[in-house]
Amino acid sequence: MDNDAKKTALRMIPYGLYVLTAASKDGSKLAAATVNWVTQASFAPPLVAVGVKADSQSHALIEESGEFVLNIIAKGDNGLAFAFFKPSTVEGNKISGETFAPGSVVKAPVLDKAPAHVECRVVETVKKGDHTLFVAEVVEARVKTAPTGRADDAICWLKDLGEKVYYGG
Repeated sequence: MDNDAKKTALRMIPYGLYVLTAASKDGSKLAAATVNWVTQASFAPPLVAVGVKADSQSHALIEESGEFVLNIIAKGDNGLAFAFFKPSTVEGNKISGETFAPGSVVKAPVLDKAPAHVECRVVETVKKGDHTLFVAEVVEARVKTAPTGRADDAICWLKDLGEKVYYGG
């Protein structure tokens, strides 16, 4: 296989950006990471699928607790995406400098800046390659800032971060 062609072809898949947060079962450990391998997988029940790097802090906590939150990043809020490209730090009610509160159904953090979020419980896990695919049921959804126009135009896309920022391929 031509490695350059593979990279280019896979990078043609559009990616929205989200901050995935996770907590240990008892809520004492928290982690967060910017993710983009996310898709809705079912209407009934409402399911999402997300690819999470197998050696990440978030992955370990999702495996332990079986739950996570996908925080939507608003278009133009590129700084939020960049804040979670590196391992997260927690100080009081801030994770990597961003204020949060625990989810209403799951313990993982809900970022104050996120215009919307979904709280999820894992129903299936597929471990292949360097990422694990977690299929999860949406058990809560909240919209703090209603989008004007198309909902998918209100989110930050990977391409919004600039010409030199890629993931995948």
